[in-house]
Amino acid sequence: MLDSIKKIREQTGLSVADIKNALTEAEGDEKKALEILRSRGHKIAEKKAGRLTKEGTIESYIHNTKKVGSIIVLHCETDFVAKSPDFQELAHDLAMQVASLDPQDIQELLGQSFIKDEGLTVKELIDRYIAKLGENIVVGEFKRFSI
Repeated sequence: MLDSIKKIREQTGLSVADIKNALTEAEGDEKKALEILRSRGHKIAEKKAGRLTKEGTIESYIHNTKKVGSIIVLHCETDFVAKSPDFQELAHDLAMQVASLDPQDIQELLGQSFIKDEGLTVKELIDRYIAKLGENIVVGEFKRFSI
């Protein structure tokens, strides 16, 4: 069970207690445990959806060709979370997503498959971070640039 906990923690970043509970509920099946955790993350995100997001960060991404780039505003509830490495990583990944797939609006962005994990939508990715960080996270505006 310890190997499974370690593996899932590396994938999700969630707490050991949450992972252990999900694995127990899934009778040791890692795939089922991940589904349980995904479902719980979505439920947590729904509960936090009404919270005010007055902090955040602005992140940019420039592709190595220097021909495509993007900038995104990502909101959260507190300055503490906004400065955290996890939140900064999410902002960077979302800026890369915008540069790569050129969504036209926020709804389209949220519905896209995440470029680093095709089995995950951007909305599900954000829900994971909401569960992990314990705060509401909202995509603000974004813009893609290209030559």
